[in-house]
Amino acid sequence: MSGQDAEDFGAENLSDQSRMIATLPPYDMDDQLLPREPRSAWCCLAWTLVVVTMNSLVFFMNLILMFVIFTIVLLPTIVVVYFGFQCHSRVLHSAARYCKSILDDNSSSALIILGFVIMSPLIVVAMAIYCSLARRLRLFMCFQPYSRAVYKGVKWRWYEEGGLCSCAKGWNTQVKAWV
Repeated sequence: MSGQDAEDFGAENLSDQSRMIATLPPYDMDDQLLPREPRSAWCCLAWTLVVVTMNSLVFFMNLILMFVIFTIVLLPTIVVVYFGFQCHSRVLHSAARYCKSILDDNSSSALIILGFVIMSPLIVVAMAIYCSLARRLRLFMCFQPYSRAVYKGVKWRWYEEGGLCSCAKGWNTQVKAWV
């Protein structure tokens, strides 16, 4: 039986060199149907600048969106900690009316502690909101691979998906993520 298995697979015809893989297999078989033609050095440099610029813009767009979401969600913590530090006698000791009539040192300390205690759950909520929004808008699909700069004929990701960053494509409701 083992002799028949070796004949079926043609194992006697394989050499050591045919077993070695010269390059890594392609990640996406749809894009790899034909061998790619490399770009010239100057063309590669120009396309590298385009890809790096586009990826940098996408990165800063994600960073600004994250900053806005975290600022809005963490606003209660910021306000509570600010008033706690502003009215405490050992920190700023403001002469504001609400510091003299409402907040003493004990209540200011309680505000500071409360602000730092509610910060942890609000950070988790802010991260969950950002992740769900980034997933829904498919912001991470906007990043372009470096192979676009090296080889000719590589298609833009968003072009095939139905719009810029594939936002026009229908949202898959079966995708679940734990935060």
